[in-house]
Amino acid sequence: MPDASAPAAPARVHPAPATPASDRRRLVGVATMAGSGLSNQTGAAIGSLAFPVLGPVGVVAVRQYVAAAVLLAVGRPRLRSFTWGQWWPVLLLALVFGTMNLSLYTAIDRVGLGLAVTLEFLGPLTVALAAARRRVDACCAVIAAAGVVALMRPRPSADYAGMALGLLAAVCWASYILLNRTVGRRLPGAQGSAAAATVSALMFLPVGVVVVLRHPPTVAAVCCAVAAGVLSSAVPYLADLFTLRQVPAQAFGLFMSVNPVLAAVVGLVGLGQHLGWAEWASIGAVVVANALSIATRRTRPS
Repeated sequence: MPDASAPAAPARVHPAPATPASDRRRLVGVATMAGSGLSNQTGAAIGSLAFPVLGPVGVVAVRQYVAAAVLLAVGRPRLRSFTWGQWWPVLLLALVFGTMNLSLYTAIDRVGLGLAVTLEFLGPLTVALAAARRRVDACCAVIAAAGVVALMRPRPSADYAGMALGLLAAVCWASYILLNRTVGRRLPGAQGSAAAATVSALMFLPVGVVVVLRHPPTVAAVCCAVAAGVLSSAVPYLADLFTLRQVPAQAFGLFMSVNPVLAAVVGLVGLGQHLGWAEWASIGAVVVANALSIATRRTRPS
């Protein structure tokens, strides 16, 4: 926030001129972001193919195992050195992490990939708008709210339980963002995320045992669940780490807003989940609200 007593406004900072190397890095970053988003939604679609055998709970359990394995290899947390002040946000993050994936995958099973991801995306959008104090952000909130109202309008075929699960996933994603900030301040690198993923995987171990005993999995179902874990957890995590080194955080956030559209397209092409004009309009409203909010922010020089 600028100092009101300052005698003059600071000089405008002009961005550095683009060079072939910087342009190439940005192109690589954009391609990586596109691949990450497509991988995430494709993984969710492939995971849904295992629902008839494993159910959403079983698929989420496998995804948690894969996420834990990847994050342990990357983060290498020193669990024995954690203090209670570091452990409690990690434990909350683990609970939110598991609940978020479980509610999202159950919502996908009930209302389809595109609508479930759109509802879940309201979480980070709400966090972004809640911290803003601009008129344009108020307009963005109205646009997003209009999209949600159109999405959840009363109709005979409406699955309100599935929509409620999508909104629960949104609450969890918002909590995930806030808890990750706390964990990031108290633990270096990816140690906190790796520890949370490990705890979440341990919580799902009994679930996995019950699923295996009650519904013996087929090879195809297990492969689909593992693919969901790799494509929706491992690939996006590593791709995002690489992307944030190539493109500004603002551009990264702007591109993330297309995930609901990617989910709707993947659901249409890969799963045959058709959406009506009202659903497409709702997805567009949420995407536009987020994109407009990010695009109109002023980047401050560090």
